[in-house]
Amino acid sequence: MERRVRLSLASKQAGSERTDSDKFWEARRLVAVLELTNISKHFGAIQAVNDVSFSLEAGQVVGLMGDNGAGKSTLVKMIAGNFRPSHGTMRLDGTEIVMHRPKEARLHGIEIVHQDLALCNNLTAAANVFLGRELRRGIWPIRILDYKAMYKRAGEIFRELKSETRPRDLVKQMSGGQRQAVAIGRTMLSEAKIVLMDEPTAAISVRQVAEVLNLIRELRDRGIVVVLISHRMPDVFSVADRVIVMRRGRKVADKPIAASSPEEVTGLITGAIEQV
Repeated sequence: MERRVRLSLASKQAGSERTDSDKFWEARRLVAVLELTNISKHFGAIQAVNDVSFSLEAGQVVGLMGDNGAGKSTLVKMIAGNFRPSHGTMRLDGTEIVMHRPKEARLHGIEIVHQDLALCNNLTAAANVFLGRELRRGIWPIRILDYKAMYKRAGEIFRELKSETRPRDLVKQMSGGQRQAVAIGRTMLSEAKIVLMDEPTAAISVRQVAEVLNLIRELRDRGIVVVLISHRMPDVFSVADRVIVMRRGRKVADKPIAASSPEEVTGLITGAIEQV
């Protein structure tokens, strides 16, 4: 009898601990990693971004859509530290930040994967992952590159991404999906909180598109915020949790992907639908 009572109490205690843990992680997920408030950017008389506000939560993929000239690129460049906002504030983990250059954004855990990927074709996958952050060994002033350590760490990153990319392969011999894995691997090396991806599935095959979308899911599952800038509606609706639509520098929609449709987003982009 006494044993059954002890087991019952232990079971209740474990259930309470699981409940508390669930509440903790749910609360953590809902805390905004990045919050933009009334962000605007003008270049002389040209208003590129006008009074945009939204927040990004951990472990979330956000599709950022809009026509050419809608303000997507300018908005992303402000988040990435290329431009300073003309007005408005940005908060990272609740603390206001002001950035003057991309290096400061990287120090805050914000990484961008450009459409052209900015890779060196004549170097290996591992060398591209560590480009500018090479590992060295030895005693100063005689220190040499530690290729063994870089190959090992790059291999670990590609395995974490579930990519077939191999650290010693040259980038010029890789498929579009493998190149994306190398570019994303650089963001994981710096333990990014936010990854901005500019048209990652443009001009690659259907199989490679599936590979890139799986890479995005892997980032999301690691608790990283992914902002996916894309014109490809099926890709956004396949992988995104939310969609933000911009038109003429303004945000015209910000809603869960499950509550929207490709037809609605197309209408918002073209102006057939004013705002939701």
